[in-house]
Amino acid sequence: MANQLDLEEQEQLDQLKHFWAQYGNLISWFLIAVLSVFAGWNAYQYWQRSQSTQAAALFDELERVAKTNDTLKLSRVLGDMKEKFASTSYAQQAGLLSAKVYVEAGKQDEAKSVLSWVADTSSDEGYQAIARLRLVGILIESKAYDEALKQLSGSFPADFAALVADRRGDVYFAQGKKSEAGAEFLKAYKTLDEGAEYSRLVEVKLASLGISVPVVSSNSMGDKK
Repeated sequence: MANQLDLEEQEQLDQLKHFWAQYGNLISWFLIAVLSVFAGWNAYQYWQRSQSTQAAALFDELERVAKTNDTLKLSRVLGDMKEKFASTSYAQQAGLLSAKVYVEAGKQDEAKSVLSWVADTSSDEGYQAIARLRLVGILIESKAYDEALKQLSGSFPADFAALVADRRGDVYFAQGKKSEAGAEFLKAYKTLDEGAEYSRLVEVKLASLGISVPVVSSNSMGDKK
């Protein structure tokens, strides 16, 4: 009986040896690949956390500089942010904040440059949309109407539809195209939620063009047609 068990164990051992000889390298490489991916993922997660922490600290510094209106120092800090942490959301926020400071300081070219950078490089559609809409405002002031309309012809998230229509109306109004402006303001008004604070501003624009806002019946509140 013992001999039979020994023979069975020896047979199983031989089968295992044969299996390992045939597939051992493949299994080893597979395990190495899995462990490498796991190690790489952990390293990437650590790098991401490190990047986020450092970017947050630099953004705090940029906020402090922004309050002093020191545009030279602001440009240096923003440059560091763009160079080291361009892929983080902090960099996009830094760009939007810096553009605001530049506009207030009368530095339109710097503002346009940084807003274009956010619009072109941000992976967040919301930041892209905000940057383009603010850029359009600057372009209207500089009478670059064709460029403003080009910015508005791009892709925007659905939530920005009313703002895009309103801005397009601003461009047409500045060009003296009152009919086109009225159509865009009306589109913006219909897209906004009933009672939205922004809709009052659009109402004023429509009134300046002699256009009455649509009357919404009590049976269709919140659904402007």
